[in-house]
Amino acid sequence: MTTNAVTSQSEKAYALLQADAEKIQKLIEVQLENLTMPQCPLYEEVLDTRMFGLSREIDFAIRLELVEEEKGKMILSELERKLALLHEASMRK
Repeated sequence: MTTNAVTSQSEKAYALLQADAEKIQKLIEVQLENLTMPQCPLYEEVLDTRMFGLSREIDFAIRLELVEEEKGKMILSELERKLALLHEASMRK
C-alpha cells in the first residue's frame, strides 16, 4: 500500500471511531438533559455496552496501526469524563 493509501485508511478509521464516539456522547447528553431516571439500569447497561464496544474498536484500530494509541485513548477519556459528569448529575438528583 502506498503512503497516501495508508494515510487515507488511517483518517477513515479515525473518522469512524469519532462517529461512534459521537453516538455515545449523544446518549450521554440526552440522559444529562432528561435526568428523569438517574439510575436507570437499562440505560447504564446500554452505555456500558457501547463504551466497551468502542474500546474494542479502538484497540483493533491501534493494533492495525490505523490509529495512534494516544488518539484512541483521548477518544475514550473524553467519553469517560462525560460519563463521570452524568454520574455526578444523577447523584445530585
